Amino acid sequence: MADGTGTILTRTEDAVGHVRLHRPEAANALSRAMMTALLDAVRAWDADPDVRCVVISGTERLFAAGADIADLAELSESGPVGTYLDDFSDLWEALYATRIPLVAAVNGHVLGGGCELAMICDLVIASDTARFGQPELRLGAIPGAGGTQRLVRAVGKALAMDMILTGRTITAPEALAAGLVSRVVPPDQLDRTAHDTARTIAAHPATAVRLAKEAVLTAFETPLSVGIRTERRLAALNSSTDDHTQGLRAFLDKRRSNER
Repeated sequence: MADGTGTILTRTEDAVGHVRLHRPEAANALSRAMMTALLDAVRAWDADPDVRCVVISGTERLFAAGADIADLAELSESGPVGTYLDDFSDLWEALYATRIPLVAAVNGHVLGGGCELAMICDLVIASDTARFGQPELRLGAIPGAGGTQRLVRAVGKALAMDMILTGRTITAPEALAAGLVSRVVPPDQLDRTAHDTARTIAAHPATAVRLAKEAVLTAFETPLSVGIRTERRLAALNSSTDDHTQGLRAFLDKRRSNER
């Protein structure tokens, strides 16, 4: 099903929401309208108890070649203060703030804002055709939707500096070795692998999944001591859920049955 702007396609299957970026005429450039539509779709699924994971994908040829240049040019006309106060880059952060797990299924070009979008997701599954980069300096710009920050945390300072300052792209196997992606698969297996992965996540207790996501993101963003305290609080909170109680009881009952 297409959204009102025609820039994304959405569907649900097996408690998984699928959103496909759909601006083939513009190499899936991430316009304000497209990012708003994407955020609205994910937020709706985030609030729907029947949807427990989301897959974000691109076309058969590419994921996204970057943010929309026309939008960026218009934004730059507002001056430095106007650019800083504008909410365009905030759309990426608003997506990051959603609690439902996000799986990116990427192939072809994953550049600029597209790479920043992929890094917002909790898992990145790449076809072996994917190439990742932050080439904004070629346009006299710098990454503005988290690229300088998340790329360093994902791949380390040395590789991040190389990619950002030279503008070079890296292959999917390089991205896997560097820790930028979770898995690399052949192109014809990308959609199925992403769906099956999301379906596995969706089959787990929803509260535990969301709390686990929060704990891992805390580890990504804070010192170890803060992460440990957060993990303990979230584990204690999860211990009060019916899913946790029933899971422990089922394990103990199975062990007792095996002991007979």
